[in-house]
Amino acid sequence: MKSPESYYKEHLEIYTAETQKFYRKMTGLSSLRLLVFLLTSGGIYLFFYQWQVAVAIAVVGISVFIFLLTKYNDVKAKRNFNKALAELNEEELKILSGNFHHRDEGLQYQDPKHFYSLDIDLFGRGSFFQFINRTTNNEGTNTLANLLKANAIDDIEVRQKAIKELNEKPKWRQYYSATSSLVHVETPAKQIITWLKGYESFLPKFMKWLPLLFTLVTVGLAVGAFIDFKLTAYLGYWLLVGLGVSGGYLKKINILASNTDKVKDTFRQYALLLDLIEQETFTSELLKEKQQQIQLGEEKASVIFKAFSRSLDALDNRNNLIGAIFGNGYFLTDLKNSYRIEKWIEKYGHKVADWFEVVAFFDAHNSLGNFNFNHPEFVFPKIIENGPTIQAEQLGHPLLNKEKRVDSDVTINNEQFFIVTGANMAGKSTFLRTISLHIVMANVGLPVCAKSSTYSPIKLITSMRTTDSLTDDSSYFFSELTRLKYIVDTIKNQRCFIVLDEILKGTNSTDKAIGSKKFVEKLVASKATGIIATHDLSLCDIEEELDAVENYYFDAEIINDELYFDYKLKKGICQNMNASFLLKKMEIV
Repeated sequence: MKSPESYYKEHLEIYTAETQKFYRKMTGLSSLRLLVFLLTSGGIYLFFYQWQVAVAIAVVGISVFIFLLTKYNDVKAKRNFNKALAELNEEELKILSGNFHHRDEGLQYQDPKHFYSLDIDLFGRGSFFQFINRTTNNEGTNTLANLLKANAIDDIEVRQKAIKELNEKPKWRQYYSATSSLVHVETPAKQIITWLKGYESFLPKFMKWLPLLFTLVTVGLAVGAFIDFKLTAYLGYWLLVGLGVSGGYLKKINILASNTDKVKDTFRQYALLLDLIEQETFTSELLKEKQQQIQLGEEKASVIFKAFSRSLDALDNRNNLIGAIFGNGYFLTDLKNSYRIEKWIEKYGHKVADWFEVVAFFDAHNSLGNFNFNHPEFVFPKIIENGPTIQAEQLGHPLLNKEKRVDSDVTINNEQFFIVTGANMAGKSTFLRTISLHIVMANVGLPVCAKSSTYSPIKLITSMRTTDSLTDDSSYFFSELTRLKYIVDTIKNQRCFIVLDEILKGTNSTDKAIGSKKFVEKLVASKATGIIATHDLSLCDIEEELDAVENYYFDAEIINDELYFDYKLKKGICQNMNASFLLKKMEIV
């Protein structure tokens, strides 16, 4: 099997070559269009006084020109598609090299009141979200963020199978992302759904056949005028009649057009994405379920969306002044297109939310499948009901360079509590985030950064980055107490893995030591599972009193007047601290 890097390099070359090929075709078609324009203009000039011949030349010339323009647009679309694919592969190579800090940080998803999102670098610069996110629309991005924050422990193996399957479809995933990236949408799906649900039709039923009748009369008058030039006057009168009929609904059509103009790009994008979903063959339970969700009897959602998209584009053509005058005057185009849109909304408007949700689902899960593809050395945790909460071999942090990363063997049993001590910068906080991310990733269904992992699903709750709040008029210490109270209340009703980092920092040392000990005793009495990192070595005495508590540490040594860390988790209590040494080393004191 090819490495991710090899795959991306190979396909970057393929799609770059395709992009250049289609660009050359575009250049050729542009030259042909110019030649046809010049020949048509010359022909009309030469036969200007033989108007029937001139009209025939104009019709043929315009038809060929339109054909070439259509061909040009098709080739341009293929060129843009391959260019987007090339950019995707180029971006993946950058990310594999560690260059991903320019991507969306997802700061809008941080929530201090959430179980863990603020504490474990889930969002923000250099975050797990920034590293994993490949979504291409707002709804997909929201879905991915919600998956990471869900703290869901049910159906993990079902999610694993879906991610494994998407991992094996890199071409399909990239086609999906490239297709989505080519259409820029303005209006959020939620706003569109609200508009569709609240829409009230204004056109009467006879508008179904009136534009057709008007078109037939127009064609008849045009044929008559071609035979007898004197009849052209009636075409003028008929134009005024058509404009009068259309004008009676002008205000309401303008309102409809202003709304459809904001959503037409979204429906064009979603039609293409739904088609990709429908055409693919899925085998995992979750992906098949989502694929079936976009089926409406014998009708395909993509076909339904394409029809609506065409009606929206047709109504948008009214912005062309000449087209608006003659189209409405002779064919009642605004009324015809508005009626089609209203009938579509009446028939399918209630299903749009479901279809949008499926598109967002695949957009988000493509990011998860892509993560699996990029890390073939990671493993899917074996899910067990009874056993160790986490039993991992060579567990590491997924964002650290694997060449420098120091992994640890970790076994944390159910209702066991670790007290972790260590010098500054020795690796305590990284270890806490490694354990936390293992739980989050496992719950989402992702593979984890380990050689092997057995996992008994559990929810995560943390207290690592409490802050004061001027808005809420709360001190740091009160904010921390509020967070600890939240943890205690939460574990009364559900099983959680608790991660704490140096609690009760807002009080004096003696009070902190007493309070920390009582809090850990409270958690152990509640049969909680978790880890607390601390510099307070007196807290380690609890191990002698409670069987559920074990002490671990990260060491630091001073060798030849230099500080040395091995970042290895060890059983016992840390004896070496480094604050005084660092103060002297940096000439602070």
